[in-house]
Amino acid sequence: MDTATPQNYLAVIKVVGIGGGGVNAVNRMIEVGLRGVEFIAINTDAQALLMSDADVKLDVGRELTRG
Repeated sequence: MDTATPQNYLAVIKVVGIGGGGVNAVNRMIEVGLRGVEFIAINTDAQALLMSDADVKLDVGRELTRG
């Protein structure tokens, strides 16, 4: 029987910024060079997402708010 121990797993850390403040926080973390983290930006403002360097960008405004 193969038993899995915590040492066999690597942590996967994702930082999700939601809205203007959250996306700004993600951008700041990227600016200062935080490594080993996947950054995700979620916003209704498509222009703000274009300016973000996040790994994943989710535009929720297109369908929900027509933003």
